[in-house]
Amino acid sequence: MGLLDKVKAQATAATEMAKDAAAKGQAKMNEAQAKKAADGMLRDLGAAFYATKTGRSTPATDGEIVQLVTSLQAHESEHGQITLAPESAAAAPTATPASDGSAPPAPPPPPKAADPSSPPPPPPPPPPPTAQTL
Repeated sequence: MGLLDKVKAQATAATEMAKDAAAKGQAKMNEAQAKKAADGMLRDLGAAFYATKTGRSTPATDGEIVQLVTSLQAHESEHGQITLAPESAAAAPTATPASDGSAPPAPPPPPKAADPSSPPPPPPPPPPPTAQTL
């Protein structure tokens, strides 16, 4: 019966490993769902704030902002702090140093108003001919 005991022990160990892997997978799934819920609430909060700043808010917008902040606080108390670092390129800081240690290129200067006494700039050159225009 030694062989049968070994097989039974291996089966028990494999079952425990499978249960552990399933528990880890479930925890990861729960984290992903919690992040998605927080991201949705943050998006809605940003949209409401944007509507307020651009004059497109409704009478209910302030109440929605308060409700979203309350919901986010409850979410944080249940799932831990939400990462508030920008994820989009548009929200990322623009003055970050280059990774090679060199300074980032300077932005182009804003266009200057044309001097009324100066001649107008020449028109742009026509596009090169293509097979369709020949």
